[in-house]
Amino acid sequence: MSDAMLHAVGQDPDSFAVQIADSIESFIVATTEVAKGDEPDSAIPFLLLEVSQLLLTGGRLGAHEDIIPEERYEPDTGPDLDVDELRMRFATMLEPIDVFSEVFDPYEPRKAPVPSRISDSLADIITDLRHGLAHYRAGRTSEALWWWQFSYFTNWGPTASATLRALQSLVAHVRLDQPLAELDGLDTDEDLTEETLAEEAGKVMVQEIARPLGLRRAR
Repeated sequence: MSDAMLHAVGQDPDSFAVQIADSIESFIVATTEVAKGDEPDSAIPFLLLEVSQLLLTGGRLGAHEDIIPEERYEPDTGPDLDVDELRMRFATMLEPIDVFSEVFDPYEPRKAPVPSRISDSLADIITDLRHGLAHYRAGRTSEALWWWQFSYFTNWGPTASATLRALQSLVAHVRLDQPLAELDGLDTDEDLTEETLAEEAGKVMVQEIARPLGLRRAR
């Protein structure tokens, strides 16, 4: 039976919960390891894979019927863990390709793209996922699934989708030998001219993506 029918009669809800929780915990562990910067040359392709896998988990949550928590009010999980250090590690590692252009809702007409940061997005996603994981580890499975499903629709799902598009675009720019013109004019909080930003972004693409992956530019 397909993932879209996991809520049907005969399916074990505990099995579904375990699979979702394992996938989410795997993403948190893997991306936290990337943020340590031990292998910066493979950061972009590794993040591309991890975010792709996370969105498969999100798709399963999205295809599931509405999850109703057992308790009427959400139990307190305590303060969320600080992700500022993680955010800064990613910002340093990904500079100057951290900034990308995002459209929040593709179905809202004439919405102008806004600048976003991969580092901010990853930190926000992990914050949402950790919150649900705290419920899950405390034995509140329905609360965890509700939170992950709800925040998938409202925050981490759209954020991960936009981040995946940015990461995929970086790899595509390397393969097609295209400059990162879409970075021009975005607020990067860096004192760089448009020409310098584009030039440096191209250098980072070659150093951090093309060489370790063995990507070949288009002829």
